[in-house]
Amino acid sequence: MSFEFDSALGRSVITAGVVAAAYLTVFVARRAMRRILDEPQQRYHATRFLRLITWLAAAVALVIVWQPLGGSLAPALGLATAGLAFAMQEVIGAIAGWFNITFGRVFSVGDRVQMADVHGDVIDISLLKTRLMEIGSPGGASWVAGRQYTGRVVAISNKATFTAPVFNYSSYFDYIWEEVSFAVPHHEDWHRATEILAEEARASSASDGARTAIDEVRKRFPVPTAEVVPRVYASADETYVRLAVRFVVPIRTARQVKDGLVRRAHDRLEEAGIEVVSPQVIQSARAEWVPIGEIRTPDREATDEKADGPP
Repeated sequence: MSFEFDSALGRSVITAGVVAAAYLTVFVARRAMRRILDEPQQRYHATRFLRLITWLAAAVALVIVWQPLGGSLAPALGLATAGLAFAMQEVIGAIAGWFNITFGRVFSVGDRVQMADVHGDVIDISLLKTRLMEIGSPGGASWVAGRQYTGRVVAISNKATFTAPVFNYSSYFDYIWEEVSFAVPHHEDWHRATEILAEEARASSASDGARTAIDEVRKRFPVPTAEVVPRVYASADETYVRLAVRFVVPIRTARQVKDGLVRRAHDRLEEAGIEVVSPQVIQSARAEWVPIGEIRTPDREATDEKADGPP
């Protein structure tokens, strides 16, 4: 009995060949990914994606094999594929974004990023979505403004890597520069205040670790040398002297370090008898600066006049 591909036996043999080819392709792809990719996360995601594509191709091949009118199925299949691609633009964009994230090394699990205006730590990267453990940020939509967890997990389409900037806080350089401003009246000893703030900045700054991290970054990218030594910058107007304390800290401990510096600096300035002003309060209250001790409310002025008047 002659062997015919159009017979049930022939289609069964082809089916077995397609399945065997799919298994062989997945096996070879897994071995190839182990040699090509060094990072476990990239290797895992690439292998998973290739396995999905292989079995989808095998499924399409089996449909064609077992379709009696397989020749006339090709045009209909082409039209269906075009319509499916148009209807699934978001999905295709998300898959392309996954390629961008995985092979472009935009970020990986554990990095602290800002993606689609959401700040958070990456906890999962799937084929379509990236999940962030949200952290609060100044000016953000969350109720926490101190770069600490809000408790929400946010799922964002991978397509967002093409439509908006992605800020990575910890991929190559796990430090940020913080800045705290103090306003000191001109008549106060702002030179001594500068010394106090400089001492506290040196005690809080992680300059040594940041310098080592920058050296590692410069081995990979042609970036200039950054200043990591804490500094106190002064600016002034007719109202006060603004002292801006700039220092570098690890990204995940920034709020704690900043909190400690502000508390210690205020305590030491108070001990030194140096007044720290709030420019917003003064400017909204009076047209010109008046020392806090001399600001008199209407009720207090009336009380003082009554006390100073005749008995």
